[in-house]
Amino acid sequence: MNKLDHPEHLDHAVDQVADLFHLLGDPTRLRIVLACLAQPTPVGEIAAALDLSSSLVSHHLRLLRAARIVKAERQGKQVFYAAADAHIGTLLATMFEHVAEPTNGLHAA
Repeated sequence: MNKLDHPEHLDHAVDQVADLFHLLGDPTRLRIVLACLAQPTPVGEIAAALDLSSSLVSHHLRLLRAARIVKAERQGKQVFYAAADAHIGTLLATMFEHVAEPTNGLHAA
């Protein structure tokens, strides 16, 4: 039997997925995650690439890390960030494919 067959497990999972989408719904955080997909990247490089302050990037990364969207690995004095696992890259790739699809006559609201 699947854990999600129980209402209490389903409610918890729904809350977790909603939190994940809430975090990724912020354009700055989404760009930060995208900057970490190809390879582990230090805060300074993410900040420079996105023209943001390192402190702002660090703040967003703390939230993303707490939600298990990114992971951190210390290498010497620097901390490198990467997608927490393949699910994150797959989810984002699927969402980008979705928004790139033709609307087939459907009008955006």
